[in-house]
Amino acid sequence: MNSQENFDLIVIGAGATGSCIALEASKRGLNVALFDAGDIGSGTSCRSTKLLHGGVRYLEIAFKKFDFSQLKLVREALIERGHWINEAPFLAHELELAIPSENCFDKAYYGSGLKVYDTLSGDKGISKSRFISKSEINENFPFLKKCAGGVAYSDGQFDDARLNLLIALTAEKAGTLLANYKKVIDFEYAKDGKLSGIITQDQKGQNQRWRSKAIVNATGIHVDTLRLQVDSSAEERIIISKGVHIVLEENLCPKGKGLLLPATDDGRVLFVLPFFNHTLIGTTDTPCAIREACKTTFNEEQYLINHLKNLFPKFENPKVTSSWSGGRPLLKPRGAKNSSQIVREHEIEVLPCGLISAMGGKWTTCRKIAFDTLEKVESVIGETLPKPKSINIIGSHPNPSKTKAMLESQSNELREILPKTNLINKQINHLQSKYGINALAIIQGSSEENRKPISLDIPLCRAEIDHAIIHEHAKTATDI
Repeated sequence: MNSQENFDLIVIGAGATGSCIALEASKRGLNVALFDAGDIGSGTSCRSTKLLHGGVRYLEIAFKKFDFSQLKLVREALIERGHWINEAPFLAHELELAIPSENCFDKAYYGSGLKVYDTLSGDKGISKSRFISKSEINENFPFLKKCAGGVAYSDGQFDDARLNLLIALTAEKAGTLLANYKKVIDFEYAKDGKLSGIITQDQKGQNQRWRSKAIVNATGIHVDTLRLQVDSSAEERIIISKGVHIVLEENLCPKGKGLLLPATDDGRVLFVLPFFNHTLIGTTDTPCAIREACKTTFNEEQYLINHLKNLFPKFENPKVTSSWSGGRPLLKPRGAKNSSQIVREHEIEVLPCGLISAMGGKWTTCRKIAFDTLEKVESVIGETLPKPKSINIIGSHPNPSKTKAMLESQSNELREILPKTNLINKQINHLQSKYGINALAIIQGSSEENRKPISLDIPLCRAEIDHAIIHEHAKTATDI
């Protein structure tokens, strides 16, 4: 077994939360190592509904239960939504969603709630909510059943897996040691019983020792597994709620807007969203075991399809082209009757042995979770961290306001060197949505053959595959 250098901080789990913790710690000058048992962001963080949002459902729960502390959580998420749309405009963009109404009362009810939603976002707000007519809904969703109009509001749509990866790669660029496919198999302790390091095992079965002043458990749905490994008396804190999503071959959102059904007959939320010229439907909300979290079942897919048919009665035979599910790590409820009523709050815990665990939360608020985690890191290492350096996400300009202008300029240069196929516009959009202002540099040195798109839906080219293997830690086809 090889001993490695000492670190200030080891982060276990390279999902959205772990990657963000590593980045924020690196910004503050810490010597950081980030490990994952699989690929970067390959768990729950790449299995979302692809929305950056404050949580319209949680806002409704807050008012119904007079729990105005939840308004604070919604506000935090809305501010973070604005941050990511501004920070990475090539990956995250505004998406308008419509809530169809059956009567004027529903229209007024959701309209007033969404005005609060607008207000909570403050200066990080995007387009304001508005009432929409029956004819406008029919124009945007031609197969939707008749309704009395509705309300439209805006949230963010984004590429969750790609943003996760770029956060991790930005942390690596800032000095973090980034290592995927290294599973933590044991912990090491100092004489006083405090954690002093970890032992990892790679795919070849080789073990390595890593020492650190502080260790963060950011493993999402697996957080209790590590907590109980270091402290068998620890109380389990996480309930796993499975969210299932399906993609239909047909495009039910031809104008690029989405739909939200705020309350199904069992109290869940249903989204119908544009997705690569197809339609994304989600989501379910069912408690499950870890082993079931990433498996979709026929009944779960049928649940979504049945609700879809109720919304689009003339749409009789939807064709499912793909599906995914992910387990949300929810903090154990205090009085909630089911997982759909649990607000996505988070908590940072420090066990007596010193293990820091980031529990709960959601994608949109991963940066806020990182800030709160670093406060606990300070207490464990006994140091006050310096203010963070300004480090832009890879693919964006240090001044975010310049990113969009640079993307427009770069698109002309890409048009000059890309193969002149009927997919060229789609390929330019694809390259810029993945690499931002670095898209030209990614493919510039490759041959014309390696720049040719190899897929009609997502025009990936071989130059990108080479880049993923050499520079982005991709080790399997799924990683790419």
